[in-house]
Amino acid sequence: MVRRLALALALALLAFAAPASAQQQKLTLLLDWFINPDHGPLFVAQERGYFAEAGLTVEMIAPADPNDPPKLVAAGRADLAISYQPQLTIQAAEGLPLVRIATLVATPLNSLVTLRDGPIKSIADLKGKKIGFSVGGFEDALLKAMLEKHGLKLGDVTLININFALSPALLAGRVDAVIGAFRNFELNQLDIEGKPGRAFYVEEEGVPTYDELIVVANKARAGEPVFRRFVDAVERGTTWMINHPQEGFALFIKGRRDLDNELNRRAWLATLPRFAHSPAALDRARYARFGEFLQKQGLIKQAPAVETYAVELH
Repeated sequence: MVRRLALALALALLAFAAPASAQQQKLTLLLDWFINPDHGPLFVAQERGYFAEAGLTVEMIAPADPNDPPKLVAAGRADLAISYQPQLTIQAAEGLPLVRIATLVATPLNSLVTLRDGPIKSIADLKGKKIGFSVGGFEDALLKAMLEKHGLKLGDVTLININFALSPALLAGRVDAVIGAFRNFELNQLDIEGKPGRAFYVEEEGVPTYDELIVVANKARAGEPVFRRFVDAVERGTTWMINHPQEGFALFIKGRRDLDNELNRRAWLATLPRFAHSPAALDRARYARFGEFLQKQGLIKQAPAVETYAVELH
C-alpha cells in the first residue's frame, strides 16, 4: 500500500512538472498583409522553436482585408495583430481599445518614388504632375507635408487612386510618382524590371519619423504575461536573423517555396537593418510627436496620450 501511494504521488508530481511543450498556450496573430520579409522575425522565431520554448503555439494568419486585423483584435476575435503606428494612433483617437506592445519594423518604409531616369529630380519638380496613391487620408497627409517643405500644395498636383498597383502605374506612365511605395519592395521591384526608381524618404521631407510595423493587443489584455513571452521570442528571432541573414531567409521560405524569388531575396536584405533590435522598447517621444503631426494634418481632432495606446511590457 505504501509503495502504491508513493508511486501515485510520483506520477502526480511528474504530471505537475510536465515540460512546457505539453502546456502550450495558443495565440492567434493576424498579419497586416500577405506573408513577406517584413514578417521575418516572426517566422524565424517560429521555425527556430523560440515560440515553443516560450510555451506558445502561434498561428499566423494573412488577412483577406488588411484593414480588418486591428478591428478583430479590438473586438476580442484575435489575440494580436500586426499594424502600423500611424494607423494605431488614428484608431486610438477614435476610441478603439488597442495598445501597442511591440515594434517589428522601427523605421518608416513609406516613400515617394519616381523613375530615376525621368524628369522628377526633386519634389519641387512635381508641380503639375500626376501622383498615384492607394490609401486616402494618411497618404494625402504625408504628401501634403512633403510638398509644403518645397513650397507646393496638394492643389499643385493631380492625385490618382491606383489601388495598390504602384510599380505598374509608374512603369506604364500613368503617373509621374507614387506615394505609399515601400522602399524595401517597390524600389527593388523597379530595379528588377530594369527601371530603377528614385525615392524621397518621408522622414527626410517634413514628416516625423515613426515605427512602420507594430504588434497590437486588446487594451484589456495587454498586461497578460503571455504577451511578454511572445515579445521575448520575437526578439530572439530578430537577433538570430540579423546574425544569420541567409540562414534566416531559408527558414522564412521553409514550406513556402512560392516566396523564394528575386524580389523577396532583395527585400529580405533591404529590411534587415530596419527591424527593431529590442521589440519591447517604446520611444514615447516619437509617438507623441507623430500624434501631434496627425492632429496638425487634421486626421485626428486630438492626439491621445501615449500611455493610453502604447505600452512597454515588463
